[in-house]
Amino acid sequence: MNHHTDQYYINRCLEGETNAFSYLVDQYKDFVYTIILRMVKNKEWAEEIAQDVFVKAYTSLANYRGDAKFSTWLYTIAYRKALDALKSVKNQKTIDFIDDVQEGDIGSVTDALMHLELEERKTIIKNSILKLKEDEAALITLYYFEEKSVKEIQDITKISVDNIKIKLYRSRKKLYDYLNGYIQPQISKPKG
Repeated sequence: MNHHTDQYYINRCLEGETNAFSYLVDQYKDFVYTIILRMVKNKEWAEEIAQDVFVKAYTSLANYRGDAKFSTWLYTIAYRKALDALKSVKNQKTIDFIDDVQEGDIGSVTDALMHLELEERKTIIKNSILKLKEDEAALITLYYFEEKSVKEIQDITKISVDNIKIKLYRSRKKLYDYLNGYIQPQISKPKG
C-alpha cells in the first residue's frame, strides 16, 4: 500500500528519478483522459492530447510551485491543451461512443440485467454530456465527477466564480433536458 503524497513523487522526479513520474501518470491518467474526451468528443484525439498533457507536465514539473494541488495544476494543463486542440480544428466535431461494455463474470441473470441497466445508464449520461458544449462538459465533469469546488474550477479554467456558477446552472438545465428526453420520450402532438 502506497501512502506517499504527490509531492514526494514530484521531488523524486526532480531529483532525477524519472520513473517516479509514472506514479503520477497512473494516478491521474483516467481523469485527464475523461476531461479531455468530454471536451473534444473523440477517443483517439483525446488519447493524443492526454499524452501531450503528461509530456507537458513532465517537462514543466520544475515550474510546479505547489500553490495549488498537483491535480489542479495537471487538470489546468489538460483543460488548456483540449481548448488549444479545439481551436486548431474549430468546426470539426466528431462524436464516438465512449465505453465498450466491460466483459466480466456475471453469475446470474439478475446480475446480468442489473449490469446492463447500469451500463445503459452510464452510456445515457455520457452521451448526454457529449451533447453539451465543450466548456459546459468540462465544468460538469470537474464539478460532479471530480468533485472540484467552484474555487478549484476557477483555478483550472480561469473563469470567474460567478460565471462558473451561471454556466453550471445552465449546463445542469441542458443536461436535465437531454436526460429527460431519455426518461420521458416526447409524445408527438396530433396533427390537425
